[in-house]
Amino acid sequence: MIAPLAERMRPKVIDHYVGQQHLVGPQGAIRPILKTGQLPSLILWGPPGTGKTTLATLMAKANDRPFYSLSAINSGVKEVREIIEKAKNSGGLFTQKGPLLFIDEIHRFSKSQQDSLLGAVEKGYVTLIGATTENPSFEVIKALLSRCQVYTLKPLETEDLQLLLNRAIEEDDLLKQKKITLIEDQALLKLSGGDARKMLSLLELVIMSQEDDEVNITDEIVLQKAQTKTVLFDKDGDQHYDIISAFIKSIRGSDPNAAVYWLARLIEGGEDVKFIARRLLILASEDIGNANPTALVLANNTFQAVAAIGYPEARIILSQCVIYLATSPKSNASYMAIGKAQQMVQDTGSLQVPLPLRNAASKLMKDLDYGKGYEYAHDHDLNFAEQEFLPKEINQTKLYEPGQNTKEEAIRTFLKKRWKEKYGY
Repeated sequence: MIAPLAERMRPKVIDHYVGQQHLVGPQGAIRPILKTGQLPSLILWGPPGTGKTTLATLMAKANDRPFYSLSAINSGVKEVREIIEKAKNSGGLFTQKGPLLFIDEIHRFSKSQQDSLLGAVEKGYVTLIGATTENPSFEVIKALLSRCQVYTLKPLETEDLQLLLNRAIEEDDLLKQKKITLIEDQALLKLSGGDARKMLSLLELVIMSQEDDEVNITDEIVLQKAQTKTVLFDKDGDQHYDIISAFIKSIRGSDPNAAVYWLARLIEGGEDVKFIARRLLILASEDIGNANPTALVLANNTFQAVAAIGYPEARIILSQCVIYLATSPKSNASYMAIGKAQQMVQDTGSLQVPLPLRNAASKLMKDLDYGKGYEYAHDHDLNFAEQEFLPKEINQTKLYEPGQNTKEEAIRTFLKKRWKEKYGY
């Protein structure tokens, strides 16, 4: 059986490794420890196809270390314990030739499976190298993470991908049997999304699907063979959260062009329409608030409308709402106020409700002065009676600061007429 092109092109020595110069370059973080052979347990975190498995293999080869490999997809505690026993018999971390245990997609291990690694790592029976596409802060248990260095791998740069393309065409034994001319490479580069494995797989598909010995590679042919203009968006991975983050920050930053672009990325990536609408609901209150109260109304109507309509028409409603929110005045005053208030509650505990504000629902309560001294606002001019509404321990604490926008300046004027002396509005 012939291995895929990406596997055939996997480098055998560290000097042939492409990309990640911040790790393996002359000044890279991993280069010095490769020379000494004293590798710490570590986690390689990065998108698919950026060289995590290759780097782990090269680390073992560079120092002639025993190498055990597991995939979290089809391995469990039993397999982990079997390898740890083999590692014990072959020597530990402090014997210079101590074994490396590589676990691909370590984020798929459950807590109990990750727990089974702790003792072996802590005692030095193995040096753990975990590979993950997910943020290890969330997906690796703290006890294990604290015993590992985390190294981040980046999507490959255009120059790196082009180097791999040319190297594959020139060096792979199977591809050399054809006369290949790389006329255009933009489709290969864009469809890969920085994933070398995806790019090489697509290259192989394009070449091997043509019967002629002479193969010309153009963007049109690549797109035809791929049969899709793939959008890089992993609904279960970090890319998902990065795009959501860019989407929200673009709206908050009042850039409708960027906001609509990131909305399109979410839609093309198959994101749930109600998930997008929920995020808009939150943003309408958190980032716009009383600077434009209508924003929350529109966001709520958007949620109801897209839930009823669904794709593809929901994209129009979402676009309208996103542009409206992006071009609205911004205020996080309500968000900040509730944050301060919650922190105060945590700091001060359950302070007593002032007697005038208590509910005098029975004769006993009235005898205990519940509700005594309460001033009914509507009995006074401007429907306002100066009254103490906070517990005495935090009297005169200002939690809400109106934002600098037209509507909240009007709110500030309103508050000044009533609470200037007490709160300093």
